[in-house]
Amino acid sequence: MSEVSDTQAFLDPDASREYLGSWKENVDRMAARAAAMSAQMERLRVTARDGNGLAEVTIDSAGVLVGLELTDRIHRFEPAVVARAVMSALREARARAADRAHDIAVETMGPDSLSARTIADRLRHTLEQPDDGRPNEHEPVGEGY
Repeated sequence: MSEVSDTQAFLDPDASREYLGSWKENVDRMAARAAAMSAQMERLRVTARDGNGLAEVTIDSAGVLVGLELTDRIHRFEPAVVARAVMSALREARARAADRAHDIAVETMGPDSLSARTIADRLRHTLEQPDDGRPNEHEPVGEGY
């Protein structure tokens, strides 16, 4: 008995239906994973504080500031020091959000997924990219800070 080539199997109506059914199931699974990932990303919120506890920020998965709390201690510092504290907390929150976004992408799409790696890399780049006017990380923070 001779072997049936892939082309012959594809031309067989039953084999073609089976192939297309399998392909559709795979696409449906990937779509469900992508929807689950999107829903988790939409709900993602990350909170971080600066190292001296002056500011606490909360961001969403896009790095947008959705919450800011300042402690009473800010009254003892110059506005520039408080601003640097806020920016420090924001950088920390964005780094954590990038890590969490990566974890969500891998958990939902799979560790070998090119889509997961691409999405995670794009989010990391977006979240960890410096904002315009960002204070230099190595700039002295001020007396008593």
